[in-house]
Amino acid sequence: MQKRILGKDLEVSAIGLGCMSLSGAYGGPLPMDEAVAVLRGGVERGVTFFDTAEVYGPHLGEHQVGKALGPMRDRVVIATKFGFNLTPEGKQSRGFNSKPDHIREVCDASLRRLGIDTIDLFYQHRPDPEVPVEDVAGTVGELIREGKVRHFGLSESDAATIRRAHAVQPVTALQSEYSLWHRDLEEEVIPTLKELGIGLVPFSPLGRGILTGQVKPGNFPERDFRANLPRYNGEAGEQNFRLVEVLQALAKEKGATSGQLAIAWVLHQGKDFVPIPGTRRLDRLDENIAAAGIALSAEDLAAIERAIPKGAVVGSRYA
Repeated sequence: MQKRILGKDLEVSAIGLGCMSLSGAYGGPLPMDEAVAVLRGGVERGVTFFDTAEVYGPHLGEHQVGKALGPMRDRVVIATKFGFNLTPEGKQSRGFNSKPDHIREVCDASLRRLGIDTIDLFYQHRPDPEVPVEDVAGTVGELIREGKVRHFGLSESDAATIRRAHAVQPVTALQSEYSLWHRDLEEEVIPTLKELGIGLVPFSPLGRGILTGQVKPGNFPERDFRANLPRYNGEAGEQNFRLVEVLQALAKEKGATSGQLAIAWVLHQGKDFVPIPGTRRLDRLDENIAAAGIALSAEDLAAIERAIPKGAVVGSRYA
């Protein structure tokens, strides 16, 4: 697996593994032994970058990652996140919480669940309108100096917030949705990242699976949260899937799948872009990893742009 650098010096595999789906976002959670097999299978295939969060499950995602990767800790980079309120029973409640004391509590709890001494990359999961980002950055900076965290990250933050945080504690990476399916970052955020030397970790580089062509609009299991997302259902979903069909035809000409072409496109947008497609299956993991070996010419990139032009996807991201 090729390697890439996030920020100044965080080396990771060119493609990481997003672990949200293992804990149940797209149906029920995987049994622990199956989740462990997928995670360790990633390491065997050269993946070194694994992304989880306290709210995945909640808590289950971190337990899965900890159990699977503990024996190979020196070979992997583990990222997790803080920033939401959880009930005492470990269920997500409405509202953000990036207060300094809460960040510290989450850090300690995540370290215990993961079974590690240091979190490699600690993201603020979403901006908290009640807490200045300078306070967030300062708190994570203290955790870095204490040895509990190595790198600071943000998620879904705008350009101004990124600048304010970076002025207090250098930001290593921004994790946000970015793909042929969602390109809003290109206006202000990506130029800011490139100016400041901050890496981008695109989540949902496959458009939550739709860009593979294997996920049909409106055809989701009962517990799959995509069933409530406008751009995957109804007339919007049908219109958007026609774009995917064009991408599939283009991928066939390249001897690839549409999912591989979508990931390769992301990789070609920046040398420090590290997509983290999620999967629950090793065969899909193999397919995703193979995208790192696809070279796209200027003509290829232009053809992909024609297949799914910027702004062509209709419907909002969330309900």
